[in-house]
Amino acid sequence: MNGFQIEPTTQSDRSEGIQGTLKTLISKLDDLGTCNDLIAKHGAALQRSLSELEALRVPVEGGEKVKGVNERATLFRITSNAMINACRDFLDLAETHSRRWQRALQYEREQRIHLEETIEQLAKQHNSLERAWREAPTLSANTPSSSIQMDTITPHLWEASDEDEDTEYFDAMEESPAFITVTATENTQHSSNDSGKELQPLRRRRSHIPDKPNYSLNLWSIMKNCIGKELSKIPMPVNFNEPLSMLQRLTEDLEYHELLDKAARCENSLEQLCLVAAFSVSSYSTTVHRTAKPFNPLLGETYELDRLEDFGYRSLCEQVSHHPPAASHHVISQRGWTLWQEITIASKFRGKYLSIMPLGAIHLQFHSSGNHYVWRKVTSTVHNIIVGKLWIDQSGDIEIVNHRTKETCQLKFSPYSYFSREVPRKVTGVVSDSGGQAHYILSGTWDDKIESSRIVQSSKGGSGSEGKQKTVYQTLSPKLLWKKYPLPDNAENMYFFSSLALTLNEPEDGVGLTDSRLRPDQRLMEAGRWDEANSEKQRLEEKQRAVRRRREAEATDGFQPQWFHKRMNAITGETNFVYKGGYWEAKDSQDWNMCTEIF
Repeated sequence: MNGFQIEPTTQSDRSEGIQGTLKTLISKLDDLGTCNDLIAKHGAALQRSLSELEALRVPVEGGEKVKGVNERATLFRITSNAMINACRDFLDLAETHSRRWQRALQYEREQRIHLEETIEQLAKQHNSLERAWREAPTLSANTPSSSIQMDTITPHLWEASDEDEDTEYFDAMEESPAFITVTATENTQHSSNDSGKELQPLRRRRSHIPDKPNYSLNLWSIMKNCIGKELSKIPMPVNFNEPLSMLQRLTEDLEYHELLDKAARCENSLEQLCLVAAFSVSSYSTTVHRTAKPFNPLLGETYELDRLEDFGYRSLCEQVSHHPPAASHHVISQRGWTLWQEITIASKFRGKYLSIMPLGAIHLQFHSSGNHYVWRKVTSTVHNIIVGKLWIDQSGDIEIVNHRTKETCQLKFSPYSYFSREVPRKVTGVVSDSGGQAHYILSGTWDDKIESSRIVQSSKGGSGSEGKQKTVYQTLSPKLLWKKYPLPDNAENMYFFSSLALTLNEPEDGVGLTDSRLRPDQRLMEAGRWDEANSEKQRLEEKQRAVRRRREAEATDGFQPQWFHKRMNAITGETNFVYKGGYWEAKDSQDWNMCTEIF
């Protein structure tokens, strides 16, 4: 606590510095307003003097000169008035923002005080836990381990209610979830993430790509490429992209595949559901700094990720539709699970931000138990599209359903709010059985980690802000389910790619002729040759348009994907593309005659 007490002084000095800056800015704005008034006053006087001079009787040549001077003075007055109006607008805007900064500064001061109080409470709880730990050995020496779980923990659950400063309460899922964290023995909780570290592949793969070039992006750099072209033929430059396709971004969902390997070994379906929920959250961890747009796949483009020897799975994606853009994905693992999905991207531009809504269900089935899980993705929002630094948020609800047992997990991704006291990027969840009884609480953030806590007692608490009665959950200590891997060194200069993302576009022998690794514009962009990449991207898009026009002229049945076909899903009732087989056999025989030349 001694080290923390120094911080308020620093924060106070910083606040005083900001206050001083605001006062200086206000003083300078007052000076600017005075100058505006003087320009207006003297400009009007000059205009009157010139008008009087023009009215005097002077020779014709002198009159023409006076008239010319008068016209120039008029232009000067118009320009000065425009500047005065702009200065007045700036002054009004600056005053408005000054008040906003004052409010923000006050809010930050209150947040700092709240943080100090929270840390003080944590210190008290830490001391209390230390005392409890010192007393525990004496108790456990005379008590069998099986009785420790119930005989010692259960009394503490009820005794804790008398010690407000040593007990945490959180809201329940229906109204903001409520929990009490109580220390428990290791064997009272479902197994934690015992892998501890990332699995090591057999093959050594690349760990870096060329640094992102420092290209400035402005309106003129885009518009000069559009001169003389039809609107429908204007390509978006690669300046907005990262050197990966949407199919490769979809494959990044498998970065934490070991969660599914571990879930396949679970005998308890509720514990398995916790791990599936952690896997669903982990797919968003790579997006926090990834504001660049992936390449739109060409129709019929594919991407394979063959990690059979390394991690026991094979993944295949194919772009099955272009309008609307849709991709199908199929993964089969030798470690006991199969995952498939068809994702259609819908987006809405709302002025200051862009909402990206992935449509379509994700299916996951475990081979030994037959447990079949289905869920859908949340909405991604890209903020500051027009002005400011781009940043991404995830918000919405996910319901994961085990259609064999009817067990469910309700996940809530809280939207970011500057004025909220909640942890940014917060995720909470409740895992319930088929009867709706809650068994586990999930908590964490989508960019860092997810923990689970087993519920040992639930009760009805007080009424919430809307008059609804809250549910209070008493839980055991949380267990780590998933933790994000740190980004590679120099990631900020490599598009903030994760370790897996750095390998996705690595050249590989034997892939299909339509694989994203063979796409020339994407390869040129990765090499830093952006001008050539823009030209190549335009060529590929025009080629795709020509193929579509030819297909329409021939009045064929339309495009048919090579490796996926449409089927009705018995669970969701939706008709979507599922893997029909044949790709890996074609790879083994290196027979790609059925592939269309799209690049």
